[in-house]
Amino acid sequence: MNSDPLDRRAPYDISPPRYSVSHQMVTTAFELPNFRITQNLGIVRGIVVRSRNIFATIGAGFQMVVGGNITVWTKLCEQTRSDAFEIMIQHATEIGANAIVGARYDATEVTSGVTEVLAYGTAVIVEPTTEASYRS
Repeated sequence: MNSDPLDRRAPYDISPPRYSVSHQMVTTAFELPNFRITQNLGIVRGIVVRSRNIFATIGAGFQMVVGGNITVWTKLCEQTRSDAFEIMIQHATEIGANAIVGARYDATEVTSGVTEVLAYGTAVIVEPTTEASYRS
């Protein structure tokens, strides 16, 4: 059994990667400086659906009374986006990409208190334009 916590979160089986995607190779832009796209592998995504727990909602209610950052929800949102991002990277790695361009987030309230967060982008294979520009 694999001890990687991401394997337990991903909603699909993990196959051995041909390449891997590092966080530095994910961008909201449609190109990476000093790299050229050699192959477009299509859209990749990471989806996480989360609900608030009742105790966090009560704690957030108290924070709303005094104002300021609602840390309970901030932490939940940050963790949910992070998980969706990691699953997107995992999906790209699984299909053989070494970079993701055009990365975006989207969020939708599924029902009261339940939100879906989607991280998506285009999985690509890139090559450095010069050997000196590639750092692994």
